[in-house]
Amino acid sequence: MFAAVLWDFGGVITSSPFAAFASYEQEHGLPIGAVRQINAINPDHNAWARLERSEIDGDTFDRLFAEEAHAMGWQIPGNDILVLLGGTVRPRMVAAIEHCKTLGLKTGCITNNAAVGHGAGMARDAAEASAVAAILARFDAVIESSKVGLRKPDPKIYLMMCDMLGVEPRACVYLDDLGINCKGAASTGMTAIKVWDETALDELGALLGTTFPD
Repeated sequence: MFAAVLWDFGGVITSSPFAAFASYEQEHGLPIGAVRQINAINPDHNAWARLERSEIDGDTFDRLFAEEAHAMGWQIPGNDILVLLGGTVRPRMVAAIEHCKTLGLKTGCITNNAAVGHGAGMARDAAEASAVAAILARFDAVIESSKVGLRKPDPKIYLMMCDMLGVEPRACVYLDDLGINCKGAASTGMTAIKVWDETALDELGALLGTTFPD
């Protein structure tokens, strides 16, 4: 039934930045969820969206995000948020990529990222960037929003991956930690799994008729 498994990177292969956002908000006396609330306003054209499509650079994001925060009564420099984006690798998720390949499935990664930090994962240093690059090399195809000028949940980015892998959307399972991105994938005909943690592999295994090792 399925020919490919497609993955988000941050929040799926690595831990979600949302925990780092929450810690920052608590430390600075901000409402929990403030960062996500800012990013939810005008989601296709705000500073975050424009950064992920490489329409603006990091310095411009720093200023525009601060302006968006100020409009809501908060003082949050954009650069403070950028340093929180690097996550911790989830080894079981990395192993799951290889397990899918042993089943004869194609694998792809679609990541909304920005040309900030080090490498595709917006890592905090060169060593972390090297580790991310090694993981991305395991996929048959990788799409970075900052390189193609498209970002999830635009259906075009999922269809671009299908073209790269030579598969139909209905033959793909897609994993993402954001519901809006899962909806974008589902709108093309893909089967989407919302990732909360590594238990998402149980749902993926049920679809594929396999069990992922611990």
